[in-house]
Amino acid sequence: MIKSKNILETVKMVDELKFDIRTITMGISLLDCADSDGEKSRIKIYDKIARLSEHFVETVEATEKEFGIPIINKRISVTPISIIAGSSNDVDYIKYAEILDKAADVAGVNFLGGFSALVHKGFTKGDEILIRSIPQALAVTNKVCASVNVATTKAGINMDAVRIMGEVIKEAAYLTRDNDSIGCAKLVVFANAVEDNPFMAGAFHGTGESETCLSVGVSGPGVVKNALEQVRGQDFTTVCETIKKTAFKITRAGEVVAKEVSRRLDIPFGIMDLSLAPTPEVGDSVARILEEIGIEACGAHGTTAALALLNDAVKKGGIMASSNVGGLSGAFIPVSEDEGMIEAVNRGSLNIEKLEAMTCVCSVGLDMIAIPGDTKASTISAIIADECAIGVINQKSTAVRLIPVYGKTLGDTAEFGGLLGRAPIMKVSSFSSDDFIARGGRIPAPIHSFKN
Repeated sequence: MIKSKNILETVKMVDELKFDIRTITMGISLLDCADSDGEKSRIKIYDKIARLSEHFVETVEATEKEFGIPIINKRISVTPISIIAGSSNDVDYIKYAEILDKAADVAGVNFLGGFSALVHKGFTKGDEILIRSIPQALAVTNKVCASVNVATTKAGINMDAVRIMGEVIKEAAYLTRDNDSIGCAKLVVFANAVEDNPFMAGAFHGTGESETCLSVGVSGPGVVKNALEQVRGQDFTTVCETIKKTAFKITRAGEVVAKEVSRRLDIPFGIMDLSLAPTPEVGDSVARILEEIGIEACGAHGTTAALALLNDAVKKGGIMASSNVGGLSGAFIPVSEDEGMIEAVNRGSLNIEKLEAMTCVCSVGLDMIAIPGDTKASTISAIIADECAIGVINQKSTAVRLIPVYGKTLGDTAEFGGLLGRAPIMKVSSFSSDDFIARGGRIPAPIHSFKN
C-alpha cells in the first residue's frame, strides 16, 4: 500500500521543488520506409509516424493529469534519416526534413529527432547528402533536430567529418541569423552516441531498437538541491547517500508514470534516462547543486570533483530504482538551459576550458554554449575534436552543441526562449587550429578499445 508520507513527499517534489518527467520520447523505426523513389519514401514516413503517434500526446497528457506529475515534453525519435533516404536518388534531403516537421506538427510533439548520420568510420552516399542538407533543413523546419556521430572508442575520430561539421554549424548559424542562430541549438555532434537517448537534440531511434518504444528522461535538480540543504556541513559519504536516495525516489516515481503510458499505448517500455536536466527557471539548476556541495561559484576549483560525485551518485541511486536504465544518465550541464550556469559565466567563474574539464565526468559535453558569431569553422571543428577525444579515450558519450551567434560577440546575450533559455556569449581561443583541422583522415582508436 502506498503510504501517505510518500504521497505528500511526491506532492512537495512537484509543487515546490520543480520535479518533473522532462520527456517521454516515442522511438519509431523507419527502416521499412526506405524506397528508391524519394516521394514514396516520404509518404511512407509521414503515414507511419502519423499512425503510430495518433494517440501519443493525448495519452501522455491524460496520464500526467491523473498522476499529478508534470510531463514537460512529448517527443519522437526516428531511425537516422541518412539510412532511409540513402536508398533514394534525391540529391538533397530537405524534403525529408519538411515531411518530418509536418508529421511532428500533426502528432503534436515538441521536437522530432533523427535527421541524423553515423559517420564515425566513414561516409555513405546518404550520410554525405544528409550532412550537407542539415543547415537548410534546420532553417526551414521548427521541430526537426539533427545529430551526427563522428567518433567512437572502437573506430577513433573521423576528422574529415569533424572538419565538415564545423562548416555545417557555421552555415546553420548564418541561415538562422535572424533568430540568434537558433538552428545550431537543434544540432549536436557526438562521440559514442547511444541509440536510446530520449533527449533532444541528439535523440535518434537506433537500428538495434524495437519497431517502436517509449524512452523516458526524468529530472529533478531542485529536489536534489533541497535534499542536500538538509545535510549542510556533513561529510561526503553523507552527501553521496543523500543524492543516491533522492535519485532513487525521482526515478521510481518517473518509472511508475512512464510504464502506465506504455501500457495504455500498448508500446514497449524502452529505458529510463536518469539525467538531471536543468531548465532556465530558478530552483532547477545543476550548477546550484554543485554550489550546495560547497563550491562558492560553479567553475571554481573543486567543481569537477563535485560534478563527478553528483553524476556517480545519481547513477547509483537511479539504477537501483529501475531495471531499464539507459540513454545518457547522469547530469547535464547546458549553459543556456541552467540559470546557475548562466550566472557563473556572467560572474566570470566559469569558462569554456572549465566546462571542457567538467565534461570528462558528466553525462554529455559542451552543451548549448553561445560563442562569437565570427568564430572560424576550423576553431569549432577543433573544439569538437577535443570533446570527441574525451569521449573516445574515456569510453563515454560526449557531444558538442555550439552556437556561433551571427552578429554577436563577447558581452552580448543570445535569447532562445523556452527550455532553450538564454546564453551569454563565451570566449574561445583566438589562436588558430587551421593546420590541425586541415590534415583530415582519422585519429585511430585508442589501444584500450581492442577488447574483443
